[in-house]
Amino acid sequence: MLTTHPMTALERRVVAALALLYSFRMLGLFMALPLLALYAADMLGASPLMIGVALGAYGATQALLQIPLGWLSDKIGRKPVILGGLALFVLGSVVAALAESVPMIAVGRALQGAGAISGSVMALAADLTSEEQRTKAMAVIGISIGLSFALALICGPLLAAWGGLAAVFWMTAALAVLGMAIVLLGIPSAVARTHEGVGADRNMFRPVLKDPVLQRLNGSVFLLHFMLTASFLVVPAVIEGSMGVPRDSHWRVYLPVLVVSLLGMYPFLRLSERGGRPGLALKLTVLIMPLSLAALFLGKNTLLLYAALCGFFTAVNYLEAALPSLVSKAVFAHGKGTAMGIYATCQFLGAFAGGTTGGLVYGSGGLPALLWLVIAAAILWLLLIWRIAPRSESGAAASAF
Repeated sequence: MLTTHPMTALERRVVAALALLYSFRMLGLFMALPLLALYAADMLGASPLMIGVALGAYGATQALLQIPLGWLSDKIGRKPVILGGLALFVLGSVVAALAESVPMIAVGRALQGAGAISGSVMALAADLTSEEQRTKAMAVIGISIGLSFALALICGPLLAAWGGLAAVFWMTAALAVLGMAIVLLGIPSAVARTHEGVGADRNMFRPVLKDPVLQRLNGSVFLLHFMLTASFLVVPAVIEGSMGVPRDSHWRVYLPVLVVSLLGMYPFLRLSERGGRPGLALKLTVLIMPLSLAALFLGKNTLLLYAALCGFFTAVNYLEAALPSLVSKAVFAHGKGTAMGIYATCQFLGAFAGGTTGGLVYGSGGLPALLWLVIAAAILWLLLIWRIAPRSESGAAASAF
């Protein structure tokens, strides 16, 4: 009979420190999401396209550098890569804080994304925890990402109300400096090792990219972040305009909406896990996103607008939790690390594409054109996931669709 041992004191300390480090960094990236479309509108070089580029710029550099920096950490060690990535994040935050134009904010956001340390953090967690505790450690770090997104929607508007957009970027710089202190003082060094399920393997790229189940899940996370970033070109303005909530009080809207959306995830989790129908839960939440945005963009009744926001964030929160789980269940032996690396790359590419394409469409066709773009993305997404042919290696995950 197998026995499960609790984490050692060192493992608990390491996992807590790395989760805190990861959440600091993601909080800094996410806090600008509900703010840029409002606060950058009056700056030099402001246009829907340029604001969209600033929103999604971090995604392009994250996507380009995440896997290469993970490989570099195998060669020179985890902590030097993590510290270098955090230093780039500080530099990008300072550039954005001092920026007097939207293009310079975009440069700062791109520099923030260039500190792509996600893979290195996960690998360091694997280096410093036993194989028995590795899944638990990854789960704790993963949960910190979701909490960071929720906190960002509340803390970002609060900080901006006090000191404007610059205050938000100064805070992200401070959080990154604090992260560097955590790495130097709170996390022991370790010999870099290879781990099954952690880090990308060059030999696994072809089979992972050719897998039909993983192709659809990678496409799903791309479209999720495409729609999420594109929608935030308009969502803050809707809260300020249609709902009549001043920008320094937006956190009062996001807080109850996020609480309701977390409760709203339960029926979908129950359908997926207990009901054994993750494919149906996925399709329903994909359908809810454009319907909620249509009600949000076109509605005038305050109660309807609140309901639309709750529906939208319920779908987003569920999908952010469900898609990585589906990837881990669908991937074949020895391909998990590569699959998760490609998955994350698609996620960040979606954020960049959503910001730039959304900005271009919104600038040329206004709100109706942006809504049609979101609807088209949702239709493409539903077509993508409607049927996945089962394979012997991942038949259970595939047949769920």
